[in-house]
Amino acid sequence: MFCFGPLPQERARIRIAEVKPRYAVAHLVRLLSESPRRAEPFCPVFGTCGGCQLQHLEYPAQLAWKRDAVRQALARIGNLGDVEVAATVGMTQPRAYRNKMALVVDRRQNPPGLGFYRQRSHDVVAIDRCPVVAPKLDDLLQRLDAARTEPAVGALLRESRHLVARSAAASGEAVLTITSDRRSPAAAAAAAQLVAKIPGLSGVDNSFALPSANAIFGSKRQLLAGRTEIDEAIGGVRYRITAGSFFQINAEIVARIFEALQPKLQEVGRLIDLYCGVGTFSLFFARHGWSVIGIEEDARAIAQARTNARLNRLEAYACFKNARVEQAVASAQIAALLRDATAVFLDPPRKGSDEATLGAIVRAETPQIWYLSCDAATLARDLKFLVAKGYRLNAVQPFDMFPQTGHVESLAFLERSAA
Repeated sequence: MFCFGPLPQERARIRIAEVKPRYAVAHLVRLLSESPRRAEPFCPVFGTCGGCQLQHLEYPAQLAWKRDAVRQALARIGNLGDVEVAATVGMTQPRAYRNKMALVVDRRQNPPGLGFYRQRSHDVVAIDRCPVVAPKLDDLLQRLDAARTEPAVGALLRESRHLVARSAAASGEAVLTITSDRRSPAAAAAAAQLVAKIPGLSGVDNSFALPSANAIFGSKRQLLAGRTEIDEAIGGVRYRITAGSFFQINAEIVARIFEALQPKLQEVGRLIDLYCGVGTFSLFFARHGWSVIGIEEDARAIAQARTNARLNRLEAYACFKNARVEQAVASAQIAALLRDATAVFLDPPRKGSDEATLGAIVRAETPQIWYLSCDAATLARDLKFLVAKGYRLNAVQPFDMFPQTGHVESLAFLERSAA
């Protein structure tokens, strides 16, 4: 049963709105009793905007709830109820953390509006500020909203589907991608004006030729003004990224994940990084002297990973291969590297890994697996497979990569059991 609003230990009257084969969706009618952990939401559109789900729960209780969510998934899906799940690692200040913002352009208005999608809907909730995005992005949002009535910006918005912005704390810069169905002349005409009037905005590009109706980025890009790469730094590693880079949205929590991994790196070894993105973790391992091969199917991400290796002078330690992970691990070359590796690091998308990939690791008998997941259910499913094939699950550490939301990041450490 999915129903937004009620918290653990609360009683509520709800109305079932939709019944699916495996779950039902309900709406809150009235709260009958309130949790002592209930908090006052700090965003005026909370409960309408689909971005956050837990602002009405005190932050320590959010962390406890996420730990329990991981425990339940491991027990229910993975049959791993006896595994110890550590306390969730949270943020010092769990607001203004997101370094990426994807705005929806509401072209039903005149001038077009900006916002985020409503919960379980493609209706747009209008916003002019957001307290969970980084301050640089919140400022950019306010300035874009204020400029909607200007002719050049209004014309740009009428040709746009999404505005995606990313900021970097290390450099203080931001970049903006304008997504449109086809190449946008209005975006090209307005880009230089935006860079000139928005402090810290380094560049604007146009992403077009969308592969599907719900896509946020297109298959083609055109630089419109300035440059679309900015520099971030985490744990002593520099990263050059764009608005569309596969790069974690919470730099503080990435640093905490680095800290959790660091004890594993005291003795230098060889590592295969599957789903490596722009090299976020590959380069952290390489900086500690490990020999790393990163595999990623997105060609743009691989190009950025190679750039980031050069930026950190780590080309001798980290190399990258552009391929689908499940196809790469089936090759004789990668199979041999898996057999020689000290560890495999996995950071797959929300759908998790697959039996072809996990099976290749099992056959190679790679001694250690470090699995980072953004979905407790698919993590539990994959851990169940690995444990059944002879791996021992030593620890699971949740991290609050997405404060104020129902999502939790988890890092699992596995070792090959002795025969």
